[in-house]
Amino acid sequence: MANLALQPLVMEGAPWADYGLVDSGHGRKLERYGSYRFIRPEPQAMWTPRLADWQAHGEFVPGSDEDGGGRWQFSGKVPKDGWPLGWNEAKFTAQCTPFRHLGFFPDMAPVWDWMREQLAGRSDAATLNLFGYTGVGTQALSRHGPVTHVDASKKSVAQARANAQLAGMADRPIRWLVDDAAKFTAREVRRGKRYDGIILDPPKFGRGPEGEVWRLEEHLPGLVADCARLLDGDSRFLFLTVYAVRMSSLAIGGLLAEVLRDLPGTVEHGDLAVREEGADGRLLPTAIFARWRRD
Repeated sequence: MANLALQPLVMEGAPWADYGLVDSGHGRKLERYGSYRFIRPEPQAMWTPRLADWQAHGEFVPGSDEDGGGRWQFSGKVPKDGWPLGWNEAKFTAQCTPFRHLGFFPDMAPVWDWMREQLAGRSDAATLNLFGYTGVGTQALSRHGPVTHVDASKKSVAQARANAQLAGMADRPIRWLVDDAAKFTAREVRRGKRYDGIILDPPKFGRGPEGEVWRLEEHLPGLVADCARLLDGDSRFLFLTVYAVRMSSLAIGGLLAEVLRDLPGTVEHGDLAVREEGADGRLLPTAIFARWRRD
């Protein structure tokens, strides 16, 4: 029976060559993406910035509504079609998107490391990346065996395939699927499929390729229950991240513990966070997570 660890954890992301959190505070953050710097909103940065002067190539100015909107304002030249970045052997194109992010989520780096630790020594592990977006996590998993990458956005899947080609991974055993994550997972259950590991990073709200509506609080329990049916006692992990919701990590940890009650192992939960660059760098929380691993 999966044990729920009550003490929350922090999965800390450190700077790397192509990314760093330079500073944060007063509801914003200054980040380094290769040779470019950007300012973006960050409500959890409640403290005072360490640096007096933030020099950036662009800033995302949010709209007036709580749930999104806004636009980029540029003070320097930024490639409209993006520029290449890397994390370990993964390669991808960074780009200023209308959704305030830059085409990947750097706070996921410790998650990619953790998943690979669970699959250490394996080259035949079958994994599933739901809401796979532009596929950096898929690249990380593909070192260990076949990956099924699912996202409802045709554009995102096309970018994920282009990123894999950029990384020299076009010939790896990756299935690229434009599909509704919940419907696909339910079909996999009916087919009797199993996976060694599953990662899912669902949005707060979204639509599938045929207009299917996704609402996190309403649909997450059913999706996670179906994910549990795709795992067995020989599986290695399930990792769930949740952004921008008024929800505790203990709540999603309890959900995993319930649906995985028949499997051995441990369910842990906590915060994803990125540490600022420099000796006095602070930890900026970005999301909550819950994860199951086989002991």
